[in-house]
Amino acid sequence: MVKYVVEHMEEGIFPWVLLEYLAVSRDVGGRENFFLTSMKQSLYDSLPQELVANDEHEAAATMTTNEVIAIPEVAEAAKLGRVCLLDPGAAEELEPADGDQFDWYVFGGILGDHPPRDRTAELRRYGFTGRRLGPVQMTTDTAIRVTKMVVENKTALDDIAYIDFPELRFSRRESTEMPFRYVADDKGEPILPNGMRELIRADSSRGFGDFL
Repeated sequence: MVKYVVEHMEEGIFPWVLLEYLAVSRDVGGRENFFLTSMKQSLYDSLPQELVANDEHEAAATMTTNEVIAIPEVAEAAKLGRVCLLDPGAAEELEPADGDQFDWYVFGGILGDHPPRDRTAELRRYGFTGRRLGPVQMTTDTAIRVTKMVVENKTALDDIAYIDFPELRFSRRESTEMPFRYVADDKGEPILPNGMRELIRADSSRGFGDFL
């Protein structure tokens, strides 16, 4: 089974990040397939049950101050070259054939930084094989959604329907442009985490730059 890891690189956890993590967990089949690492114990203790490790062994291996390489299964997979780092700076694009080469997919920082700060650079020291998801910045949940579509559903990156920088309109006078790439749903709307549209509207008076 394919596993997805996000190494949390922030001191805190913003409401919008939590919504993204919840969306990832639901998309990939729950905590059995989704791991959060490098999260302080105080943050981990505040997580909703849906994001909490299933047992004490898993929690010890994947949470608190540990890094992604501290997960025993990742360390073993890395020796065999079966860990892929989703890296905007990688030379090669992710392809459906990579689903046969890798078992673990690692995502760093907050992929939704705007402008990007290359937080993934902190993970390159592990020597994982890098792949990128195209030239346009994605949110964390979108990046994992796209990765899953490519490596599990065998859909080429160029065959996925995207929306770049969508405008979320709340009323005739109220709208916000999102500075990221999203996967489009069947109606041509960007796929957002549950509750994200409402959260953005509540914060829109401050501007999206302040929201981040």
